[in-house]
Amino acid sequence: MTIAYVLNTYPLPSHSFIRREVQALERQGVSVLRLAMRRATAPLVDARDRAEAERTEYVLDRGALGLGAALLRRFLAAPGRGFAALRLALRCGGASPAGRLRHLIYLGEAAHVAECCRAAGVTHLHAHFGTNSATVAMLAEALGGPGYSFTVHGPEEFDAPAALSLPEKLARARFAVGVSQFGRSQLCRWTAFAGWDRLRVVHCGIEPAAFADPVPVPGGPLRLVAVGRFVEQKGQMILLQAMARLVRTHPQAHLDLVGDGEMRGDLERAISGLGLGGNVTLTGWLDQEGVRAALDAAQALVMPSFAEGLPMVVMEAMAAARPVVATYVAGTPELVRPGKTGWLVPAGDVAALADALAELAETGQERLDQMGLSGRARVLERHDIDSEAAKLAGYFENG
Repeated sequence: MTIAYVLNTYPLPSHSFIRREVQALERQGVSVLRLAMRRATAPLVDARDRAEAERTEYVLDRGALGLGAALLRRFLAAPGRGFAALRLALRCGGASPAGRLRHLIYLGEAAHVAECCRAAGVTHLHAHFGTNSATVAMLAEALGGPGYSFTVHGPEEFDAPAALSLPEKLARARFAVGVSQFGRSQLCRWTAFAGWDRLRVVHCGIEPAAFADPVPVPGGPLRLVAVGRFVEQKGQMILLQAMARLVRTHPQAHLDLVGDGEMRGDLERAISGLGLGGNVTLTGWLDQEGVRAALDAAQALVMPSFAEGLPMVVMEAMAAARPVVATYVAGTPELVRPGKTGWLVPAGDVAALADALAELAETGQERLDQMGLSGRARVLERHDIDSEAAKLAGYFENG
């Protein structure tokens, strides 16, 4: 079986779960053609991401003339399909000229994707995220390419389903995937009841071998780690405010913020303004080994997000036998069990987050170890990437 993965920007440090899924499918014997619209703009830190980039075909590298020529060839080969795909693109583009122009570009990308699939003998297209990558997969199918499916992560798709033509994509897809039961429930909102049996759950996965020997939870003053892009929805600003409360009673508490992004300057100013210069470190992006080292050095992971799908870093922290402090959002409560594997708090509640961190700081070593091991057992049972990839491969074969 040969399939093609249709992606927007790939690989990215924050999308290592896609790389793991693709490679797990290949271990299942599935041939995977990687088709990304564009390259990452920032240098890739992880050598595995750089290796993936070498194996990826970048559609926009063809340029406007190349994509236009591919679209012309599709129209000449099958005019009826071409005009139907054009009408679909214009309909999904909405009333605005900018939206329609953007979807005409997607149509050109889709024509190249369809040609790549034909040349490689691809039998199925799969896109990650219900955004432009799923649009390209849908238009490629309309132009005569193979049938498609897509994985929805959230929260972006759930914020603007109509603008993303999510109902259209769901109706035309062979099947669609949520990464949690919560994610699948949101797809049910935009799918006719008769189509609910085409909505699946396939978890993002971790590689158990990468977490074979978890390091015991360290003792000493509280050390926390948070991992994610520096954007509003990740809630790092709330976490800093909670840290400012925490250090009044636990002055040696320390937080490593792993990541980078548009809010870095805001976070730096907040750290200074709150007097947290000695309590918070901004590490920048770290490769997989660096993230693992940061988890091993911490007593717990903190995930203060306002909106999520099902965060990979929560899975990785639990696999590393670390308790998790997270917010009650999306699929997170399906993984984090209050009092058993960590703490859950309302999103945006500084006081509740600070209280949970204080309770964590005062929890005994034996209890933290127990919570960490319970979390590890739970995530290894639910999120083994080879098991999830086998499930996905079955859907590719049987719909």
